[in-house]
Amino acid sequence: MDQRLDSLSNWLKEQTSINIERIEPASEDASFRRYFRIFTKNDQYIAMDAPPETEQTQPFIDVAQQLSKLGLHVPKIHYLDTELGFIVLEDLGTRTYLSQLNDDPQSLYSDAIDALITLQTSVSTHTDFSPPPYSAKLLRQEMDLFRQWYLNKHLQNTTSEASYAVWLHTQQFLINECLEQPQTWVHRDYHSRNLMITNENSPGIIDFQDMVLGPISYDLASLFKDCYIEWPRQKQIEWLTEYYQKFNQRMNESNFDIDQLIRWYDLTGLQRHIKVLGVFCRLNYRDNKAHYLNDLPLVAKYVLDTLPRYPELDGFDAHFRHLIEKSL
Repeated sequence: MDQRLDSLSNWLKEQTSINIERIEPASEDASFRRYFRIFTKNDQYIAMDAPPETEQTQPFIDVAQQLSKLGLHVPKIHYLDTELGFIVLEDLGTRTYLSQLNDDPQSLYSDAIDALITLQTSVSTHTDFSPPPYSAKLLRQEMDLFRQWYLNKHLQNTTSEASYAVWLHTQQFLINECLEQPQTWVHRDYHSRNLMITNENSPGIIDFQDMVLGPISYDLASLFKDCYIEWPRQKQIEWLTEYYQKFNQRMNESNFDIDQLIRWYDLTGLQRHIKVLGVFCRLNYRDNKAHYLNDLPLVAKYVLDTLPRYPELDGFDAHFRHLIEKSL
């Protein structure tokens, strides 16, 4: 018996004007939120189920309203009840970037770059909205998931005193690299499963409720070092260059060059992927979402590819490479 689905169905019937023909599961994400597709005679909607004891709906509402003001394509909110944790949204369809990227990556990534620049360059003009900062504390907490869930739980590894000292040094190095960058609005999961191909104003953008003010390269790393699809290094650099040129055109000029951007992209991507190794293991062991373990090899590959590129990571490479290689 699914009590939350029963409650959602009753709420839809009692509090909305939607004449439901049927409800089907649409998707789930890495949180406790679930999504259902509502079918009517002439239309479709998405219903979000966000249990109030584990999920907050207000950040989603606030960010959705802000992104819509920027002209970005986010789902329109039709009905909501923040106390119950139910929201009825526009249905952006089922054509994710992930399902279509192999057919036309250049066009799709160009659209995604344009949307991202709109997001990033609005931070200085839309001062009525202030997402929380991607602070040193939060960056460190994220990377701690690597030790807790990947090393300790998944690999059953106990970190030596020497390795732990290297780990702390690497954490601080990556935090410094993130904090020194220009700080922009950061989606945090700007990748192929959260970008939708839509007939108008594509891409549609979803799963944005955790937006923060953080490093300019973070969403670029999410996009081009995607945990679910891999591109050659050369293509990544080509798309980064396209982004850099478009960003300069929009802002007239930037205070960093392409080489600096590539460094930030690599090191911020490393912070992200170290975190994700822990997140995917936590999803398996804590939340019984075992399919995320299928994506560990690509994430591990990103980490191992970055380590030799920067001398500052030699210690981490020496102490942790052999452990991360277990996931290839």
